[in-house]
Amino acid sequence: MAHTIRVAGSDIAFPCDEHSTILDAAQAAGYELPYSCRNGVCHSCKGRVSAGNFDGPVIEDQQVLFCQARPRSDLEIVPREIAHIDPQARKHVAARVYRISRPSDDIAVLELRFPAGTRVKFKAGQYLQLLLPDGARRSFSMANPPSQSDGALLHVRTLRGGKFSGSVLPALAPGSTLQVELPFGDFFLREDGARPMLFVASGTGFAPIKSMLEDAFRRGVKRDMALYWGARTRKDLYALELPQAWAARHAHFRFVPVLSEPDPGWEGRTGFVHRAVMEDFASLAMHQIYACGVSAMVNAARLDFVAQRGLPADEFYCDAFVTPAELP
Repeated sequence: MAHTIRVAGSDIAFPCDEHSTILDAAQAAGYELPYSCRNGVCHSCKGRVSAGNFDGPVIEDQQVLFCQARPRSDLEIVPREIAHIDPQARKHVAARVYRISRPSDDIAVLELRFPAGTRVKFKAGQYLQLLLPDGARRSFSMANPPSQSDGALLHVRTLRGGKFSGSVLPALAPGSTLQVELPFGDFFLREDGARPMLFVASGTGFAPIKSMLEDAFRRGVKRDMALYWGARTRKDLYALELPQAWAARHAHFRFVPVLSEPDPGWEGRTGFVHRAVMEDFASLAMHQIYACGVSAMVNAARLDFVAQRGLPADEFYCDAFVTPAELP
C-alpha cells in the first residue's frame, strides 16, 4: 500500500509504499535527503517525523533514520535538508584503468579515465559506485576535484576477503574496463556561510576531503580551514606530503597529522584524531565540520563535538565508511 510523505513547511510530497524506506522513496521521486552509509550506522540521514506512523528505530532527540524508517500511514517529515535531484546528472560509464599505484602496502590509488568526450558533473566529496560482475556494488569516494571530470581517482584500502579489493583489484591492469555509476552522496562543501571549516579524516577518508580542498583552493575560497588526518602508523598517512604542501602554499590552511600507534621517532600528535581536534578547540560553536572515515571515528566525532564542544548538530557533515562486518 502506498502512502504519501509530505515535507513540513514545503509543497514537496512523494509516494512511499510500506516496503520502501523514506530515503529510497525520496530518491525515486527525484529528491535528495542527507545520507551516507544507508545502513543505519552513520546517522547522517536522521530527521523527524512530525505526523503519522512508521516502522524504524528512534534515536536521540526523538529523531528517526530515514534510511531505515518505513511508513505505516501518510507521514509528515522534517529532514535536515532536501533538494531536487537533476535526473540527467547521474551517469553509467565504462571507465578504463589508466594507472594503478601503491603508496603503501595496503593502499592502491586507482586512476580511471572515461571514454573520449565523456565528462561527468559531480560535487567535490561525492562518490561513485563500481558495478561488479556478479551484480554487487562497491562505493568509493572520488579524490579528484570536479575540474577533472573526465575520470576518477580512487583511494582503495585492501581488505582481507574484500569483494573488490581482494578479488577484482589484483586482476586489474592498465586498459582494464570497469563499469561505474556516479555521482552519489551529499558530502560536499556548503557554500552559504563564513564559518571556519575543520576537516577530520581517518585512513582513506582523506580521499573526498582531498577533492574538497583542492576544489576550494582552485576556486579561491578564503575561509579558515584545517585538516586533521588520523591513522595508525606513519605509512598509513599515504599522501602526507600533499597536505604539507597545501599548508606551505595557503596561509588560511593548517594541517595536523595524528597517529594512534606512532612509529619510533614520531614527533607529531598522537591518539585519536577527533580527540586532537577537541584538545585544540575549547569550543566548536562557530565552526563547520566535515568528517570522513571509519564509522567509529565519525560517530565519536559527531557525539563529542556536539555534546562537549557546542558544535551545532546541523554543522556536522560526514561520510562514514561502513564495512560488511558492521552491518549486522
